[in-house]
Amino acid sequence: MSQLLAAIATTRFGLGAGPGEIAAAGGDPKGWVKSQINPEAARIPEAGLPSALQVIASQPAIYGIGPADPDMRMQAATNLREKMRAEIAARLNHAIVTPHPFAERWARFWSNHFTVAARSVPLSGLVGPFEREAIRPNVFGSFRALLRAATFHQGMLGYLDAQRSIGPSTVAAQQRDAGLNENLAREVLELHTMGVGSGYSQDDIIEFAKALTGWTIAGTRIARLGAGGQAQQRRASLDAEPGASVFVPGIHEPGARTVLGKRYDVAGREQAGAILDDLAIQPATARRVATKLARHFIADAPPAAAVAALESAFMRTSGDLAELARAVVDLDAAWATGPASAKFKTPDELMISVARATGSRAPRDMARFYRMLGHMPYSAPSPAGWPDDTASWSGADAIKKRIEWANDVARRMPRGASPGAFLEQALGELVSQQTRQAIASAESAEQGFTLAIMSPEFQRR
Repeated sequence: MSQLLAAIATTRFGLGAGPGEIAAAGGDPKGWVKSQINPEAARIPEAGLPSALQVIASQPAIYGIGPADPDMRMQAATNLREKMRAEIAARLNHAIVTPHPFAERWARFWSNHFTVAARSVPLSGLVGPFEREAIRPNVFGSFRALLRAATFHQGMLGYLDAQRSIGPSTVAAQQRDAGLNENLAREVLELHTMGVGSGYSQDDIIEFAKALTGWTIAGTRIARLGAGGQAQQRRASLDAEPGASVFVPGIHEPGARTVLGKRYDVAGREQAGAILDDLAIQPATARRVATKLARHFIADAPPAAAVAALESAFMRTSGDLAELARAVVDLDAAWATGPASAKFKTPDELMISVARATGSRAPRDMARFYRMLGHMPYSAPSPAGWPDDTASWSGADAIKKRIEWANDVARRMPRGASPGAFLEQALGELVSQQTRQAIASAESAEQGFTLAIMSPEFQRR
């Protein structure tokens, strides 16, 4: 029984078993998972990967800090896309070799929850730093700290156009003929915290959006516009390092705000943060987070009791994410076996699990595989992130592409490698007798590897 639970630990809580990993987890599968609940385990090696500040400093014209130069835009776009490819490769290779796969899965869950996607040239340079700077350092801290870090990072401000939002009654708005942008406020309420239908109104979105005005990127035209009057305002933006997230009083909508029936008299810089802190501990936020976690670790339609247990853990600890992670591991439903309780792997998870099982590195043509399977990292289709349900990844065309990809992988396997041994190392006692027989009856090792990768057990976690 312990070996079966070890296989579940490495597959459902991890990213697919690497060589010897099922045996390593076998003595205490839950303990093996919980030992990874450590802030440092969620980080990735950053050698050679630039910070958001460094990215912006390297291409000031692209980010509105330096003078526009149309002749340089093409080269800048190429440079930023190369940075994103380096981020994707570093992220993938870390997932393949990390001895802390649960911490990596946990970090990726929260990165998807707080999605920032490369939908423009400037954003392609910020998606990687956003995950490394705002998400990973905070995934085992408090939800409040994670929410603040994600909301105020340059990547999120740029992704949801909040860096251009200006208080409607400010002098800066009149000079610029610009005004309020509600995107960030709406997505924080709808996606990051309470969720649709949880009781907030359009008035709450507008009031929250006004509280968020002032948060922008230092050195940009909007920041300079807001710093145009008082010395204090100039210091707040022009003296900050260009490219930093900064609060500029001159573009902040003055006055108290009322959100969800609570009045916020705190002014200026702290106003948005105070609202975020309250949203972070709302019962509706606890329910939304609990539901998403139960869906991720148990099933597309998780049992109500599991959701309730996670919701209770969130509220009891005021959103302590390390305690919430332990509560996830303690859910009996997360350790159940059978098709009804197994999650369908995303293409990214599928690629990682194959590489971990073979002890290999990321393929050189990883971008081609990602495009083939429709799951390019940092390119989620909307602020809601990538879907986390079987139906979204198991359509006829998607399965056809998985088979094509599995055939390609099978052709690359080393001569003499055994598909049976591959599946045994990857899944252990999760492999059914029917699948073992199908692989044993394969006409060739290549066909056997394709069958192993496309088997129901390997396609799910």
